[in-house]
Amino acid sequence: MTANRKRLTLALAALIALAALTFYSRPWTLLKRGDTAPSGVASAAAPDRLVMMFPASVVPDDLPQVQNEINNYLQEKINAAVEIRPVDMGSWWDRTGLVYASGSQVDLMFTAGWMKFGDEVARGRFIALDDLLRQYGGGIRGIVNPDILDASRIGGKLYAIPTNKEFAASKGIVMRRDLTEKYGIKLASIKSLADLGPVLETIKRREPSVTPLQVRSDRSPFTFLMQYGLFDMLGDGPGALQREGGGTKVVNMVATEAYRVNAKLMHQWHLDGYLNADAVTSRDSEYEAVKAGAAFSFAESIKPGFEIQASRNTGMPMATVELTKPYTTTADVTSAMFAIPRTSRHPGKAMQLLDLLYTDPYLLNLLDWGIEGKHYVVRADGRIGYPEGVDSRTVGYNLNLPWMFGNQLHSYLWDNEDPELWTKYRRFNEEAEPSRALGFVFNPDRVTSEIAACSRVDEEFAPAIIAGELDPDLVIPMYVEKLKAAGADRVIAEKQRQLDEWLASKTAAGKEGGR
Repeated sequence: MTANRKRLTLALAALIALAALTFYSRPWTLLKRGDTAPSGVASAAAPDRLVMMFPASVVPDDLPQVQNEINNYLQEKINAAVEIRPVDMGSWWDRTGLVYASGSQVDLMFTAGWMKFGDEVARGRFIALDDLLRQYGGGIRGIVNPDILDASRIGGKLYAIPTNKEFAASKGIVMRRDLTEKYGIKLASIKSLADLGPVLETIKRREPSVTPLQVRSDRSPFTFLMQYGLFDMLGDGPGALQREGGGTKVVNMVATEAYRVNAKLMHQWHLDGYLNADAVTSRDSEYEAVKAGAAFSFAESIKPGFEIQASRNTGMPMATVELTKPYTTTADVTSAMFAIPRTSRHPGKAMQLLDLLYTDPYLLNLLDWGIEGKHYVVRADGRIGYPEGVDSRTVGYNLNLPWMFGNQLHSYLWDNEDPELWTKYRRFNEEAEPSRALGFVFNPDRVTSEIAACSRVDEEFAPAIIAGELDPDLVIPMYVEKLKAAGADRVIAEKQRQLDEWLASKTAAGKEGGR
């Protein structure tokens, strides 16, 4: 071999070594256990890199450590490594829009009925999962009820996998328990949103440094009540089904009396100084505001054990009151799902990872709670608590999103949680009032331009109404008129047409099954 060829060979070998070193030094790659590769995996086999993206209010300090533990395990199980990418909800749409515009790799992406799932499918952002589920999702198919899976079908195709958790919700208010006890606030007396007014007045008067009700322009008692509390929103765009009355007429929610009455209440509370001053512009987490001692209460979807979850997230004892009874809609069933985006590099491996989150408690709890012994310890009864010297404020891994991933019924319960919580979840699901449109999934294909136009109108009017800044009697008529001009009536008519067809098909199927 000539000297030149030797030098070329050495140079190529150096480049290959450098590429391998670069691959294994990236944040998402594996930390070796000792000096050897994990058992059962050839040390030269490079794992497939996956990216998992979901909304979260915090990026835990110890996320890199937890990610490395997960990847050590995943290399053994499916020869893959995952980059866990939490994204603040306030920047979610900008970040995901950039993913699709640039073609950036994301292999698993959180989605939900309340996060424009139908619109995302209509825009071709998610791939159909039927074949992948058959090939790689045997665990999912054995755990998730087929009727639940069907709720994430659009046009007959499956586009996301619902988390196995509670499938109902009631809407309510979460409050600092120390202050409700300090001022003798009787929680049982709060049965409607209007009943909350005197409580907020007490906090304003007695705790002047604390905001009585923390809200954002996309999250307030108003949004929680309207959207899937008093109405089934029936997917993206205008057109909702009123919960009371038993009818199946699709209406423009903004034009209803319930919308006006509750909007006026929020406006009055704004005038009374009960809301945070930056409500229209804030994107900060309500939980963080409470944790900082700056807020007393906020609105949320309520379920069994939620007080404990809220207490963990805020670092102080919290109490809850329900403003609506449990209700099950398609949106509740699809309230937490993962899809495989069209920018995925490894769809098969993505489905394998998703399947493990339903079947493998070790992996699920790593993602949920972090590293045993460092971020939590297992008590004698199987529940978990913080290690000595660590609490909810100081723990290095605090995603606190067990409702988001896989099979939540495999997630550890904390030592201050009801050991029968998962049993209560099942009962909660069984006893909730089902929407008359439960299982109906709206396909927006025929009215995507109208929905987009109406969304722009919503962006113009809704934030200030939700945050109580504008007088609804003056603003709602303009809002309704602009929605009409944007094509709201066509969207409502299309929802009505599809709902009527779906109801008729259910009736026909029932008759056929009864023969």
